[in-house]
Amino acid sequence: MTAAQRRLNALKALLAHVRERLQINLGFALWDGSTIPLDFPAGAFVLAIADEGAVAALIRRPKLDTLLNLFAAGRLELRNGTPFDFMAQRPRVRAKDFLKALDKRLAFAAAAQFLFISRGGPWPLEEIRGDKASRGGTDAANRANIQYHYDLSNEFYALFLDPEMVYSCAHFTEPHDDLARAQRDKLDMICRKLRLKPNETLLDIGCGWGALPIHAARAYGARAYGVTLSERQYTYATEKIARLGLQDRVMIELKEYSRLDGSFDKIASIGMFEHVGNANYPRYFSIIQRLLKPDGLYLHHSIARPAKGSDREFFSNYSPEARAIGRYIFPGGDLDHVGMSVANLERHGFEVHDVEAWRMHYARTTRLWHDRLLANRAAAEREVGAVKTRLWLMYLAGASIGFDRARVGVFQTLASKRRRGAADVPLSRADLYR
Repeated sequence: MTAAQRRLNALKALLAHVRERLQINLGFALWDGSTIPLDFPAGAFVLAIADEGAVAALIRRPKLDTLLNLFAAGRLELRNGTPFDFMAQRPRVRAKDFLKALDKRLAFAAAAQFLFISRGGPWPLEEIRGDKASRGGTDAANRANIQYHYDLSNEFYALFLDPEMVYSCAHFTEPHDDLARAQRDKLDMICRKLRLKPNETLLDIGCGWGALPIHAARAYGARAYGVTLSERQYTYATEKIARLGLQDRVMIELKEYSRLDGSFDKIASIGMFEHVGNANYPRYFSIIQRLLKPDGLYLHHSIARPAKGSDREFFSNYSPEARAIGRYIFPGGDLDHVGMSVANLERHGFEVHDVEAWRMHYARTTRLWHDRLLANRAAAEREVGAVKTRLWLMYLAGASIGFDRARVGVFQTLASKRRRGAADVPLSRADLYR
């Protein structure tokens, strides 16, 4: 028997043992064409391992980063199922009970077989790390970070977004899977929360592909102005505005938010704040305070993490998943917690009128994005390549699972400049849900 065959046999024995102890209905497909268990039905849900180097890499460095590289390279693959199916197969056995029942001698013997062999390759994420961009908060760094993510390809994003290309949490007024309707409802909810009126000026900071300014102009008669740092978003939005004949009511610019001037009746920041970075929070809220008219309204929509014992602990204690997102998906940004958003608004002279949680809406939104991208996987791979497609599928599935499990949330916070007397908002929220 060769050394390679001994390694394979040891792994098979360990996987069969682990599967039995975890009581999961998940099979394993190995590089020699065999499955664990041997009689596992064809077409059933399996984790496929493409080569022995993948096993060696996981044994030597059992980290999330290793897993992501292996999945991005296709060396690990979920077949006949998705990460959502995998989560549904999570063992009912508690971790400490599993470790107690695990045959340690079998585990160490199998691990020893792979400890000193090559991890093989490729390792694609080592070449496309987004965190090589600066986190310094300069205009150049911000532009590089935004373009890393958003300038991937308009055609790629169109494969999983709704027809209006809205890349933030949808609002499901009823339990349905119609993404286009949910995004229209979200755009309408934003305008209603801002009590947007004809000919009022609306600033959309981080306007993406222009959906909100266009909706505000068409449905509410607003004069809308949006800014983005993504060249592809800017090109798409300006072409769409011209196609719809809205040049007299909507303008988009390729501009850093810190360079904005003028004053606006209403300001919206929808899914942009995550890119600001915690060191820049004071500057950000000072700019909003300067740009908003005295009787104006500001809608702050952002993803947030649960608070820790202190803000110092909060910003020094990132999960492996959060670090991976910063490394490969959204370089240069941070998530605050909802209490920090409210506190920063109050510190900068705002009165908070309403805070609404949309966590479950984002769990559903990102699930639909994942499923749409998966359905269009072949087209996505032609557009951006197999590695980027796998990476985005992992990211969207992980985001949906994170929202579903309350590891992250998303909040809409409505505020105005603090002043004496009545604020320009109704006494209740009843008008929003008519």
